[in-house]
Order: sequence, then C-alpha cells, then structure tokens
Amino acid sequence: MKKKNVLRKGLNIVIVGCGKVGETLTEQLTREGHDITLIDKDATKIHDLTNLYDVMGIVGTGASYSVQMEAGIEDADLLIAVTDSDELNLLCCTVAKRVGDCAAIARVRNPDYSEEIPYLREKLGLAMIINPEQAAANESARLLYLPTALEVHAFAHGQAEMVKFLLPEENPLVGMTVAETGKTGLSSEVLFCGIERDGNMVIPDGSFQFEAGDKIAFVASQKDAKTFLRRIGLQTNQVKDAMIIGGGKAAYYLAKRLLSVGIQVKIIERNRQRCEELTVLLPGAIVINGDGTDTDLLKEEGLEHIQSFVPLTGIDEENVLLTLHARKVSNAKVVTKINRLNFKTVIQELDLGSVLYPKYITAEAIIAYVRARMASLNSNVETVSHLFESRAEAVEFLVKEESPVTGKPLMDLHLKSDLLVSYIFRDGKIIMPSGTDCILVGDTVLIVTAHTGLRDLEDILA
Repeated sequence: MKKKNVLRKGLNIVIVGCGKVGETLTEQLTREGHDITLIDKDATKIHDLTNLYDVMGIVGTGASYSVQMEAGIEDADLLIAVTDSDELNLLCCTVAKRVGDCAAIARVRNPDYSEEIPYLREKLGLAMIINPEQAAANESARLLYLPTALEVHAFAHGQAEMVKFLLPEENPLVGMTVAETGKTGLSSEVLFCGIERDGNMVIPDGSFQFEAGDKIAFVASQKDAKTFLRRIGLQTNQVKDAMIIGGGKAAYYLAKRLLSVGIQVKIIERNRQRCEELTVLLPGAIVINGDGTDTDLLKEEGLEHIQSFVPLTGIDEENVLLTLHARKVSNAKVVTKINRLNFKTVIQELDLGSVLYPKYITAEAIIAYVRARMASLNSNVETVSHLFESRAEAVEFLVKEESPVTGKPLMDLHLKSDLLVSYIFRDGKIIMPSGTDCILVGDTVLIVTAHTGLRDLEDILA
C-alpha cells in the first residue's frame, strides 16, 4: 500500500550510483530533510555513505527488479540514476517507472544520445535527463563569451545573468559604497548580490564599501551586464580563439559551442584514434595529436598568444598544473574543470581563474527539480545555483498563485536577513526591484540568500 504524502516533510528518494554525484546529492538532499535509499554494487561505498549520512543502503544492481523492490520503489517519489553507464541509468529509470509510481531522472553523458534526449525523455516518461559534460561545456562557453567573469550563471531562460568578477586595483568602484555606485549612475541597471572578501561572503547593503581584491557577484540583463562591465573598464568582448587540452566528451561539447559562434578552436589530444574521430565530428576545429602536458608542444602551438585556455583532461592534477602554467606564460582566459571535490579549500587558494565542478552542476539541476516537487501551489522552483563555494544560493521561483508575498511593495515585506530579491522577470523584461516594486502572479523571481534549502517563495519571509 502506498504511503500518503500529506504529512511527510520530505520525499522518498532512491539514488542509484554512489560516485561523486551520488554522494553530493545524498549530502544535499539529506540536509533538506528527504528520506534517501542508496543502491550500488560496491559494498564499500554503501558502507561509507550509510555511516556518514542518515540513509539506507542496498548492495546490488540498480536495474534489478528485486533490488528496487527491496529499496522500496513502490513507495518512492523519485528515482535518480547516476551510475557511470548511460544505458544502466536509462534501464534503472525504465524499471522504476514500470514498478512504482515515481518520477525518474537519468544521467546520460554519451554524445551519441545528446541529440535524442528530448525523444528519450518523452518516450521513457522521464522527469529529466541530465548531461554533466554538456552542462559544464555550456558554463565554460558562457565564461569565454565574457572573459572578465569568474562565473556566469544564466537565469530567466537566458534573459538575465549573474556575473562574478574580481575587482582590480585602481578601479572606479574601489572605495565607493553600493549606494554611491547607484547615485553616480555606475550601477543603475545592476544589483550587487554577493561579495567575497578574505574568505568571507556577505550579501551587501547600501553602506557596503568596495575594496580591491573583492569578488563581486551582480545580477543584470545580459545586455546591461556587459554595459556595466565596460563602464568600469573591464573587457566584455568574447575571446577569438581557444586551446582545449584533452579530447573527451566535455571537449567535444565545448568545441561545438565555440565553433558555432565563430571562435577558433584548437584541441590537443594524445590518442590518435580519438583525434581522427574529432576531425570528423568537428570539421571546423584544428585537432593536434600530441601530449597536452608537453610545455614545448604548448609553446609551439601558440599558448603564449592564445586568448583562452581550457584543460579538460580526465585528471584534476593535470588540469591544475596546466592552468598554473598557462597563467604564468600567457594572458589567456583560463577555465579549470575539477572533478573531485576533496581539495576545494586548497584549490580556492590557487590562482586558477574560473573553476568548474561538473558534479555540482549536475546536482544543482536535480536539486532544483526536487525542490519544485516540494513547493506549494503558490510557487515553484525553476533553478538552483550554489554560489561562493556553496555558502549562498540563487533560487529562481515561478509565482503561480497569490500568496503573502504577492501584491505588496517589497519594503513592506518582513524578509529574512542575508536575503535579496535580485530581479523580477515580467512580460519578457528584467526588473531590478526597488522597495516600491511588487511581486505579481506570473512573475519569475530570483532570490539570493545565505540560507540554504528554500523550497517556496514564502520561505523568504522572516
């Protein structure tokens, strides 16, 4: 007999696969009050995670009917399949949909399936299919379109952006308060939503004074973001060329994106057969068969004069060393992909430019879906982005019905501290809200907050 959902605070979730994504999801979803059951063939991984978190664990194959029954699939609200095998993930979801009355999410990474994702999702009845390499490539591309940025997050279906940048010495913003930037017209169309200084993160008020070395996050429309950066003397033109080290899935997806907007691409890959495949798949790219960690080869191929450099080897240590080398010998915009999450504190202290964690990108998309399932009828979670090494969140809500937060000037709402209504998206336009603006039904609203786990727009009230 199926459990009733009425009084339960969280969802019953089955996660198949205890790799880095599985572990990241387990950590986040248990913190948000969901009941988690893990399935993995590796008994050691199950043992470690069940000891670390308050979760159930089953050793076995996630696509097995009997294993899913043991995991309680009949009472589950959601199955998430994030094993290393695309086919196994799809099979796990198919079995779950047949056996239980649950939603299902699959991680699918193979480029051969990338064009078929909408078809697979519809025919298999899946809530979501997510491709971490493609998502990471999309984020990398956004950074190369706007090379000044350390991070770029897209919201409001691409109409708005949150941009994070490092404030250089002798910049017009240095020494000014947030309020003064508005009065002088420097920042009339942007909203500052987070500042990191000396390892501490704050959500600024009008009295906050900028200092050189601050990492500043702001929200604006795509056009206004570039205008603001130009106004304070920072580069906004996209890069002209890119050198990618490694020819795996992420390199393929990134090169395809860059070539489509006219950016020249050079890929260095040590496997000859893969080079031949990439030459066919990416006829517009220059593909070099060689060792991307050979400094002489990098010099020969023009690293010192390249405008952007993206190491995408499968080894984090190689990516880090390649980035540090590129920073030393060139002025290239650098994007560093890190797969493991163990050494984040060390990585933060290195000068690595923009750092991407594909595991987090994958987890964020899934967590947004889970929160949307938990949201009330009044509003729904559209996207979730973790900011400043997960010390803050940007949560995008769609306002479906009237509630205590709608129809009232923002200055009359008693909002939580460390929380900012960053924009209102209405009728295709981005509104940078003032105290007199109201949230209306049909709006999309972005909340930036140091509080984690917002599920409903009403959660912004103190």
